[in-house]
Amino acid sequence: MASPKGRPSLLLLPAPPNPADRLALNAAYRPPLTSAITKLQNKQAGATLVIVVAAPFLLPGASSGESTVSWADAQHLVAGLYSIISVICAKHDIATEVNAGPGSVDARVILVDHEVGSQHGQAKPFIRHNGTIVTDLETFAATHHSWDRIFHVDNEQGYELLSSFQRLAEGRKTLRQDQLVVIEGGVTLNLQAAQAERTAPQTKTVPIVCLGGTFDHLHPGHKLLLTAAVFLLKVPRQQSSKPCRFIVGITGDELLKQKKYAEFVQSWDLRATHVLKFLNSLLQVSDDGDPETEEPKTIAEDGRMTGIFRNGTIEVECVMIQDAFGPTTRQQEMDVLVVSGETRAGGNAVNTERQKLGWHPLEIFEVDVLDAEEISDTPTKTEDYSTKISSTAIRRKKAESRI
Repeated sequence: MASPKGRPSLLLLPAPPNPADRLALNAAYRPPLTSAITKLQNKQAGATLVIVVAAPFLLPGASSGESTVSWADAQHLVAGLYSIISVICAKHDIATEVNAGPGSVDARVILVDHEVGSQHGQAKPFIRHNGTIVTDLETFAATHHSWDRIFHVDNEQGYELLSSFQRLAEGRKTLRQDQLVVIEGGVTLNLQAAQAERTAPQTKTVPIVCLGGTFDHLHPGHKLLLTAAVFLLKVPRQQSSKPCRFIVGITGDELLKQKKYAEFVQSWDLRATHVLKFLNSLLQVSDDGDPETEEPKTIAEDGRMTGIFRNGTIEVECVMIQDAFGPTTRQQEMDVLVVSGETRAGGNAVNTERQKLGWHPLEIFEVDVLDAEEISDTPTKTEDYSTKISSTAIRRKKAESRI
């Protein structure tokens, strides 16, 4: 359940500081994130908070003319935000995994392209294709509109972003004054010069991206991994084109029987469903309905669950993993493997195995590790919340609550 009214809430965050290091991100985003998350916590119901960071994320392609995203910068920003979210939620004892029930806040970070001071026309009910999963603010405002509350920060950039969003949402949804909630803004740098001199490295997008994991009690670490992976997808501009594919290997139930607190491990079907529901927020853009309140279109088969997004231009295949390599050694046709620090060795082993088969190795991208240590001005060691956001920690808490 997204909120007491069945709808998610939206937090509009202006462009990040430059450089976007941990201290700068904490200063800019900790106050509004804390305010929105704590205001949404409801002991009788779970809430969903969609966090939109609006900045000029799209880069013109060097040769193809299609837009690209700097993968390193984008995933680093998302990692920083989920790190802050993890610290806030651990400190306030708020669960932030998907479908965690009463008292939880399922926070989801989305990057939306927006240039400060840019002039937009009124939003139209159509999708603006750019070859990436990142939409511009106009498309987002036109196709996502069933919000419970809309939080915006109390500074110049925050009001500019709110004004742009309101103007672009006109004709699709009337935003009531009681929906708008102003919250404390953080301290950030003046971004005008930084935005004018964007020299972020481009990242080549590809038709097929793969990753693997357990995805039990889908938490911020999982959310980061999935978000970083879909930044690499080359999305077809035409509905008639062959769809790009995101292959998510999800560990089968049999392989998890020896996990700690195994009785609280979610079933494969539920874990796959949660992956697709989370990705619905990032991938789905539709003229009809609203991605935040509608279920993704899925096709379920034995050991496989496929989600169809953006009018068939993106397919997400959740595949059951029964061995160490999963689909990477059963499907030759794939381009990229996304790993975390914990699964780096597994990525190298995959390429060794593929080479034995005479197949091309996969290009490996590694996401940042969530830094869930509390930031403090004092020189003494601060509390590390990393152990509180793992799947094992979530299962342990559920086990202890039964005692």
